[in-house]
Amino acid sequence: MTEIRSALEAALEGGPERHRQKVAEQEKLPVRDRVERLLDSGSFSENALLANWEHEGLGADGVVTGMGTVGGRPIALMANDPAVKAGSWGAKTVEKILRVQEDAMRVGVPMVYLVDSAGARITDQVRMFPGRRGAGRIFHNQVRMSGQVPQVCLLFGPSAAGGAYIPAFCDVVIMRDGNASMYLGSPRMAQMVIGEEVTLEEMGGAKMHTGKSGCGHFLVKSDAEAIDTAQRYLSFMPGNWREPAPAAPPAEPAGGVISEIVPTDPKPAFDVTDLIDALVDEGSFLEVQKRWAKELVVGYARLDGRAIGIVANQPKQKGGVLFVDSSDKAARFISTCNAFNVPLVFLADVPGFMIGKDVERQGIIRHGAKMISAMSSATVPKLSVIVRKA
Repeated sequence: MTEIRSALEAALEGGPERHRQKVAEQEKLPVRDRVERLLDSGSFSENALLANWEHEGLGADGVVTGMGTVGGRPIALMANDPAVKAGSWGAKTVEKILRVQEDAMRVGVPMVYLVDSAGARITDQVRMFPGRRGAGRIFHNQVRMSGQVPQVCLLFGPSAAGGAYIPAFCDVVIMRDGNASMYLGSPRMAQMVIGEEVTLEEMGGAKMHTGKSGCGHFLVKSDAEAIDTAQRYLSFMPGNWREPAPAAPPAEPAGGVISEIVPTDPKPAFDVTDLIDALVDEGSFLEVQKRWAKELVVGYARLDGRAIGIVANQPKQKGGVLFVDSSDKAARFISTCNAFNVPLVFLADVPGFMIGKDVERQGIIRHGAKMISAMSSATVPKLSVIVRKA
């Protein structure tokens, strides 16, 4: 019993003290504090706590997995421990992630990934990659889960090389400014292989991915804010595709006279978020990808307590004209709402798609077709309001 008790204490402790101190210096929450903050108090049921118990400094083999509740509703989660070899993966790490993904699919609950990992351990690659239950099956499972259960990624630190595909396959990615990064090749690799000099932020930082590439959906300032954002996002999502989107107590809009917000002349710009605030339940609007493709506003809100998805042209940004990125932004958001039974409200104030040689060479027709296809295949209720022009 003493040996088991010692093993449990070591597993809960995680990595060595010097690594835990480094986590604190980076202003990161310890992995178990992250899990505790995300979940309802006392709800967590952990899997495979003693994985790799016989090796010193490999508590839980660097990943916490299990199930709990958020706002009284069940979820499954995995959380890398940055204090255990920088959150790197071993063979048992992979197996733990696969098992909790399978639990999420079997039970039909959202899967939440708390990612902070340096990638695969060099010493374990022969064991963790080959075979039907190798690391590649994590992505296979994510693709199978897509549209079946919500998948949310909280990116607290690095997610490098193949590991970058965990956030890529999620419905939303929440990135911690200053710490989060994702890239297929590091700046050092780029310098050595292709002779490119680039910083980590330029290559795959949180600001870049939320403002340029569109791979990130929310930019946050702290671990705590990332967790709060994830909880808020999950409040709009059902447990799986078979369930309706959850309702909340209704509230009145924040106020504002629509005739004073929207000019009668179709040419002057105005801020469509002011119109949204005048329509939806006060404080309910959660804008998605706020920093990317700003000519289109998308996000979740509530009307009389019911969850809705909003797609709105933004006249104050490029006149609300649709470009390549905004077409992709709309297509992805519409598909997510359709998968999880969230009705769509369109606030249309758009001259149309952009024209010219630059956008044609970028594939505006191809990207526009994605948006049209998403619209055509969506079976949730759709309501379009022509604000001024369409």
